[in-house]
Amino acid sequence: MKKLLAVLLVLAAVLFVFAACSKKAEAGVEQARSTDVTQGMDRKIVMGYSQIGAESEWRTACTNSVQAAAKEWNIDLRFSDAQQQQQNQLQAIRTFIQQKVDIIAFTPVVETGWEAILKECLDAGIPTICVDRSIEGSDRISTNPNDTSDPDNWFTAFIGSDMEQEGNRVAKWMMANVPALKPDKTVYNIAELQGTVGSSAMTGRFKGFRDTLGIPAATALGTSSDGKYKIILSQTGDFTRAQGKQVMEAFLKSNPDDIDVLFAHNDDMAIGAIQAIQEAGKVPAKDIIIIGVDAVKGAFEAMVAGTMNASIECNPLLGPQVMETAVKILNGQPVEKWVVSNESDYDQTNAAAAFPSRQY
Repeated sequence: MKKLLAVLLVLAAVLFVFAACSKKAEAGVEQARSTDVTQGMDRKIVMGYSQIGAESEWRTACTNSVQAAAKEWNIDLRFSDAQQQQQNQLQAIRTFIQQKVDIIAFTPVVETGWEAILKECLDAGIPTICVDRSIEGSDRISTNPNDTSDPDNWFTAFIGSDMEQEGNRVAKWMMANVPALKPDKTVYNIAELQGTVGSSAMTGRFKGFRDTLGIPAATALGTSSDGKYKIILSQTGDFTRAQGKQVMEAFLKSNPDDIDVLFAHNDDMAIGAIQAIQEAGKVPAKDIIIIGVDAVKGAFEAMVAGTMNASIECNPLLGPQVMETAVKILNGQPVEKWVVSNESDYDQTNAAAAFPSRQY
C-alpha cells in the first residue's frame, strides 16, 4: 500500500507539472497572438499617422483618442507631431512610405499642397485616411475612381466633421438666441476669430456662417440679407488661446463698444477672448455674446460659469473610427468615402447636465 501510495503521489505530481506547463504554453501562444495580430486581421498592421500638433484642447483629445484606439486594436502606430508645419507632415509621410507601412492617416495643417505626396502614396500602393480636416477641392465624394485629377481620389477615406455645417449651426444658434439676449438692439455687430488660414476647418466654418446669413462666402466683412447681422471684424487667431486673447484685445481697442457677438472658430480662441473681455472691464456672455466651436471641457466650464454662451460640437474622439476604417480597407471591405461624426450643440441651458459625461 505504501508503494502504491508513493506511485500515485508521483503520478499526481507529474500531471500537475504537465498541466502547469500546458497552461503556460497556452498563455505564451495567446501572448504571441495578442502581440502579432491586429483585431480583425490575420497579422499585426503598421499605421503611420501625421498629426498637426497640439494647438488646442481639441487636438490633444484627438491625439489621445488615436493613440488609445491603436493600442486597443493592437496596431503598430508610428506617430508624428508636425508642430503646425506642413513641411514636417510631408517629411513624415515620405518616411512612412520608406518604412513601407500598411496604411497612412493624416490631418492636414492646410488644404493645399497635397497632390504630390498623396500620389506618392498611391504609387507605393499605400492607402491613406484623411482625418478631421480635408484637402482643397475635396467634397468627400468620388464619382469616377479612375480620375487622378479629382482630389477625392488622392485619399481612400475621410473621417471627420462637416465644417460648413458647423458654421451654419453657429449662425442658426445666433439668430435664434441673440435677439432675446440683447433685446435693446436691432442690428448686431459681429467680431470673428478665424482659425488657421487655409485650413479646411477655417474655410468651412467661415463659409457656412456666411452662407446662412446671406453674406457672400468670399467676403470677410458684410451684412446679412435681412440687415440684422453685421460682421465688422474678422481676423485669424490661429486656433490658439494665446492668439485668441491677443486678437480680441486688438478688437476691443479699435471697437470698444461696438461688438455685440463674438464667433470664435474654436473654443480655445473663445476662452482666450473671454480673458481679454474681462480685462477690458466688460462682462463676457452679456456685454458680448460668445459662441465657439468644439465643445471641449474648457468651454463647458465657461458655459456653466456663465462666461460663454454656446459651443457647437466638433467631435475629436475619432480614433476608433480611424482604426476600424483602416482594418476594413486592408481587408478589402467597402468603406464610406466620408465617415461623418455625430455631434450636438450646447449652451447655458444644457451644458451643466451634459458636462459630467464629457470625455474631452
